[in-house]
Amino acid sequence: MRQSAVVFGCCSLLLAGACAASADVEGYWLSERETAQIELAPCEDDPDAICGHIVWLEEPYDEHGEPRLDVNNDDPDLRDRELLGLRIVWGMEPDADRERRWGGGRIYDPENGNTYRARMDLSEDGESLDLRGYVGIPTFGRTSVWSREDDRRTVEPFNAN
Repeated sequence: MRQSAVVFGCCSLLLAGACAASADVEGYWLSERETAQIELAPCEDDPDAICGHIVWLEEPYDEHGEPRLDVNNDDPDLRDRELLGLRIVWGMEPDADRERRWGGGRIYDPENGNTYRARMDLSEDGESLDLRGYVGIPTFGRTSVWSREDDRRTVEPFNAN
């Protein structure tokens, strides 16, 4: 019911194009290597843009049963952040010139601690997302293909066995 109200309100404000584009990409996405699930949704601080948070990890705990941390971050003050819940995509806005594309955002890679400019393209069937992180211009980057998932995965408690 709430979702219908949001869609109606968005479209009634003559933002039908942006509203439809945002709705298409929202949801749960499995990373290319299938080690993380990311939820894409409107950013809390900018509802016209899309953000993404890690909601599941294949290995959420280290060998001591502690939550995995952002240990590769360039900023030592941020290395104690838990990876679960970490925002890794932000500021993605619908591209006015190209349907099914969002750009102008950033993506953070916790595996190397780097942040890149980013854009993402939704496939025609809406089941895959090409997320390109780059430095400078998109030519100098790498694309990761994420797969849509219907439901949020469950983080299992630590098991020492």
